[in-house]
Parts: sequence; C-alpha cells; structure tokens
Amino acid sequence: MSAINIAIDGPSGAGKSSISKKLAEILSFIYIDTGALYRAIGIYAIRKGANTTSEEEITSLLKEINVTLKHIDGFQRIILNGEDVSSEIRTPSASMAASNVSAFSSVREFLLNIQKDIAKESNVIMDGRDIGTVILPNANIKIFLTATPEERARRRCEELQIKGHKVDYNTLLKEINERDYNDSNREIAPLKPAKDAIIVDNTEIDFENSVDTLLKIIRGKLNVL
Repeated sequence: MSAINIAIDGPSGAGKSSISKKLAEILSFIYIDTGALYRAIGIYAIRKGANTTSEEEITSLLKEINVTLKHIDGFQRIILNGEDVSSEIRTPSASMAASNVSAFSSVREFLLNIQKDIAKESNVIMDGRDIGTVILPNANIKIFLTATPEERARRRCEELQIKGHKVDYNTLLKEINERDYNDSNREIAPLKPAKDAIIVDNTEIDFENSVDTLLKIIRGKLNVL
C-alpha cells in the first residue's frame, strides 16, 4: 500500500504547525513542517549578513547549507549544518527571511527533493504554503487552513510572549500582512488553495476544535482511520 499524504496549506499564523503536529500524533503519521526548512535557510542568510531579497546572494550560500529534519522523542527538530536551530527559526526575523528566500526558484529546488522523498516513504502530514499545489499535488487530502490577519497576529503575539519574547501586536500584524502579500504575489508557487482543497477558516475556532474539525475531514476522506 502506498504512503498516505495529507497536505495542509495556509498563511502564517493560522495554526498549521501546532494542529498538524497534533493530527500526526493522533494518526501515527510523520509530521513535516516545510516552513522550518525555509526558515533554516533564512537564518543562515541572516547570520552571513546576506540580503535575503537577493536571489544571487542566497543562491551562492546554498552550497554551504546542509539542512535536515529529525524526529527526536516524537518532536521534529531542524538541524542546520549539524546545529539544532529549532528555537531560533521561530523568531519574527526568521519568518520574514523565510518569506523572502522562499520566493527563489533555486531555494525551492534545493528543498524539493528533501520533502518529496520523505512523503514517498512514509505516511505524512506536511504543512506549508504550496504543498497541495506544488510539493504533493497528488496528496490524498488537501486542506487550506486560514484565519483573519488580526486573529493570527493575536495568536502569534501570545505565543511569543509565552516564550519570553518582547513583541508588539501592531508590529506583528504589519509583518503578517506583509508576509501574506509576499507569499500570495510571488511568481513561483504563490500561496493559494489547491483547486481540490477543503478550506477551513478557524478564526472563531480554538485549537482543540480546529484539531477535531480537521480530524473529521481526514477520517471522512480516508474512511480507514
């Protein structure tokens, strides 16, 4: 039996990562956070002082980068050149850098095979912005998860504050709107629902109910879990 692939796309802050992790745990699937791969490249570029909006500069760095996903004690860890950067990639600066570098074809090609190879071998839930449209166009289930920018900024603000970061709601809202625009208007693999995706707006739905909603969709579609 071939591997089951579930694609969950959507904008930054919609809860894709946390919800996908929980779904993978419930269904005993492997969770793949593709955005983490782009964030890893973004922070490497920042460390090198590169201009993340310059494809030439970013492309020149790719030969220096080795990024892998590892699952340790049930959690996905992002390893960049042998260093665990799982916490560092969650900062606002890493988010914006990821948005910039993900627009470049060289970066997307660099990471494409990593993502596809994992999906060929295992039952996965993969989240990102172009999973259902580009990475896994033949996924068994495609979901597009979204929420209003205001609600996504509120959630991200709360999340970062809990982790001890000093953040400003208005600044986060501005960054989210900028990232939405960048992700939706880039020429290569723009953020958009796949034609056969199920759209779920969880603006008014908390985490537990979001998980339940997606779980019902998945179980209903697969009819085996």
